[in-house]
Amino acid sequence: MSSRASAAESRDPSARRLHSAVGMTHNGDTGMDINQQLQNKRHSLAHLLAAAVIKLYPGTKRTIGPAIDNGFYYDFEFKEPITEKDLPKIEKEMKKLQKTWSAFERREITADEARDIFKDNPYKLELIDEFSKEGQTLTMYKSSQYFEDLCRGGHAEDMSKIDPESFKLSKVAGAYWRGDEKNKMLTRIYGLAFETKEDLDKYLNMLDEAEKRDHKKLGPALDLFVFSDLVGAGLPLWTPKGTLVRNLLDDYVWSLRKSIGYEKVEIPHITKKELYEKSGHWDKFKNELFRITTREGHEFAMKPMNCPHHTQIYARKLFSYRELPQKYSNTTTCYRDEQTGELSGLSRVRAFAQDDAHEFCRFGQVKQDLGDIWDKVVEPFYGSFGFKLKLRLSLHDPAQPEKYLGGQERWQQAESILRELAKERHVEFVEAPGEAAFYGPKLDFMAMDSLGREWQVATIQLDMNMPERFDLYCIDEQGQHERIVMLHAAIMGSIERFLSILIEHTAGTFPLWLSPVQVAVLPIGDKQIEYARDTINNLRLTINTLRIELDDRAESIGKKIREATLQKIPYQLIIGEKETEAGKVAVRLRDGTNLGQITVKELADKIESEIANKL
Repeated sequence: MSSRASAAESRDPSARRLHSAVGMTHNGDTGMDINQQLQNKRHSLAHLLAAAVIKLYPGTKRTIGPAIDNGFYYDFEFKEPITEKDLPKIEKEMKKLQKTWSAFERREITADEARDIFKDNPYKLELIDEFSKEGQTLTMYKSSQYFEDLCRGGHAEDMSKIDPESFKLSKVAGAYWRGDEKNKMLTRIYGLAFETKEDLDKYLNMLDEAEKRDHKKLGPALDLFVFSDLVGAGLPLWTPKGTLVRNLLDDYVWSLRKSIGYEKVEIPHITKKELYEKSGHWDKFKNELFRITTREGHEFAMKPMNCPHHTQIYARKLFSYRELPQKYSNTTTCYRDEQTGELSGLSRVRAFAQDDAHEFCRFGQVKQDLGDIWDKVVEPFYGSFGFKLKLRLSLHDPAQPEKYLGGQERWQQAESILRELAKERHVEFVEAPGEAAFYGPKLDFMAMDSLGREWQVATIQLDMNMPERFDLYCIDEQGQHERIVMLHAAIMGSIERFLSILIEHTAGTFPLWLSPVQVAVLPIGDKQIEYARDTINNLRLTINTLRIELDDRAESIGKKIREATLQKIPYQLIIGEKETEAGKVAVRLRDGTNLGQITVKELADKIESEIANKL
């Protein structure tokens, strides 16, 4: 097994690597941080999984298996396919073998020795050739008398002391070797592992709740979006209700942006190859682009991002320093050629709408304007949904300068500005080297959802490289050319991904202002239909944009209430003979709370207040 599993796992959205530099706590007894101990435990359990599989299924070829953020996995080539029904047998064998394991024994070997050991395993041979070309020392780790594996290390000190109830095999999935769909499809076995049985049980309970909230099920059930095999995987189609929700979200973000001086712009969905060559995106992302060749032989690409287009809007004329900052806002669809196995509902798609914005400003305006985006757009937007935000300062990796545009001095200057901004606001933040965009460092806002899961949501980026590449400047007070800087600010980022998070965070119970249908009017019988229509007209006299549905079907009131509740409609107005005679409505909320009979005017005032306050 090799810890160089990132090539395969990076193509799997559920298999994120643990970042040892972020959020660590220290264990004074061992001198090792607790997260590192847990990662070592998970890494060791991947060895144990491989050993159990090899014993139960002789002739199986093992490949790679790293620790991930909730456990571990290992990829195998089986002679005969296995299913999740086989996992209890494999897990039982793991726990049986575990009793005989203790410490891992390390030994260095030559490339030729490694090739001899793995002469029948083409996957290991490929890794060995790769490592030897890089001049790396090859190491083997022996875990028992009969099992050892190619590995860089990082293991539990004593496998026999691991609580066997603190880990569990969870699922079987397909995975291309090294994440390349041109390679053979392997069988990936996932396992969950935590410090204690209690931690594992909590995680399993969270998974059960997450299953109930899965946006891939709730979204279609609430009639928000659909996927079509004829249209293609990763290309969501939005229904009238879903489109309404998207537009309401985008309008909200726009109202916040407009308050700090942004203006709307629009751009085409394709571009010449040369634009991305100049920006640096072509070299970085050329394998993820949808490409178009015209009849005349020109090469175009479907835009995967918007920033290079926006530079050309700024470049259309010469700006005086008095006219800066220039702030452009643009919600538009982008396209990326994701592999089919990477797609996951709305979380990862091939077509996604970005609520994107770019500001072109002087260096001295950066801190104030970054602060305005943070305070007046990001915080209000996420606060209205009850998200608690944390901050991650995403920096470049100075050990790998070839991954980034621009020199070290420019990067250090940009990163210092973001660090100072965070410190001035007295917020806790973690620094994440290697997480920056290739053109600049970022303020990444991390949202904690109702299940305790953390998501990276809004991002603000400081870019000193794109203006350099496109030679963007303004005329300063002395009439000289002054290099400007560029700010990137995505609040939802991808509207599709944000909605996947929001659906699961709220279990589809959107706040009143965002609900596709805000009020369901449910007459008990035909005799109440006329009064029900009068009620709708009176409500709309007060709130002309109120979204109301009348259910006048010849169905029982119980069925009407059940269906309105399943559709998560906030207010359900039940109208019977008593309500008609009293000139009132009986109000039931989607959570089952009954407010009793109230007048239409009282109801309208209550609804209007909730909408105005984004409740």
